Amino acid sequence: MKQYIVDAFTNKVFSGNPAAVCVMDKWPEAAWMMQLAAENNLSETAFVVKEEAGYHLRWFTPGTEVELCGHATLASAFVILNYYEPDAEQVKFNTLSSMLTVVRKGNLYEMDFPTYELKEIPVTDAMEAAFGSRPVKAILGLDLVCVFENAEIVQNMNPNPSLLMKIEGRIQNVTARGIDNDCVSRSFCPKLSIAEDPVCGSAHCQIADYWSKELHKDTIIAYQSSRRGGTLYCHILGNGRIQISGEAALFAISEIQE
Repeated sequence: MKQYIVDAFTNKVFSGNPAAVCVMDKWPEAAWMMQLAAENNLSETAFVVKEEAGYHLRWFTPGTEVELCGHATLASAFVILNYYEPDAEQVKFNTLSSMLTVVRKGNLYEMDFPTYELKEIPVTDAMEAAFGSRPVKAILGLDLVCVFENAEIVQNMNPNPSLLMKIEGRIQNVTARGIDNDCVSRSFCPKLSIAEDPVCGSAHCQIADYWSKELHKDTIIAYQSSRRGGTLYCHILGNGRIQISGEAALFAISEIQE
């Protein structure tokens, strides 16, 4: 079985968010997929099986299967459209979240994702303790999004993982207005056995939606300010959907011994 390592939301290796993509003829046991994800020790390993109409796609962190992952979807589309169906311009994935379509547009891969209802919740002392700085606003959707006063706070943040485990959200995202982009963000995921996700596509279903409303614009350029860094081009469609686009770079192709 071939496994591809793809850096997503970047055009050069050693940046963006690395994902493993395994393209298979049939499904192995879920326990085996979980073991491989743990062995890879990347934020996500994607498993893809061809179906009559498109592909079935599943995502695993080193600790659990998840219902939505942006960067591993982008990486999977990059693999399919470059190595399996190079003449195609789009690919459809059947997933736990929904049917996801990815369209190739030049060097960008445009993903169509759902947005989520965003509910403002009280800022708490527990949030301040976990992040080391007090948010000016807290929003809960699929995950927690905490808004801070400026980009410097977000970029220099060193949160406490054990305290993050005690506050809301499957993932704890932090964001602020950007300097060179519309917004900067970071994503912390100790509940998913990931200290920090280098570039989190699914988080921007919420982060970009929030900034779209705040800035009164439907196109948001977002920068994930992790050590590796990555850029996401987000367009709010206004019908409960968002388009998130990014580039990708192949790092390696390997053969997994099943």
